[in-house]
Amino acid sequence: MPKLAWTNEAWEDYLYWQGQDKKTLKRINKLITATLRSPFEGIGKPEALRENLTGFWSRRIDDTNRLVYAVTDDYLTIISCRYHYSD
Repeated sequence: MPKLAWTNEAWEDYLYWQGQDKKTLKRINKLITATLRSPFEGIGKPEALRENLTGFWSRRIDDTNRLVYAVTDDYLTIISCRYHYSD
């Protein structure tokens, strides 16, 4: 199972949810757990991103927000967990 890593922006996003919306935070935690188990399938409708985001994947947190991540053999790196990747 890969180790979990965060970009600075993603960690700031995560801290935002801790103070603003526990329900969304719980959903993010659930998505991260599922992604660690199976990076390319499962809940949140995993989607490979294209164009300038090739190599990244996203999962739906809710209608507005996405969990964006990258996966290697060793790491699951959370890129962002607030807003839509095109915002």
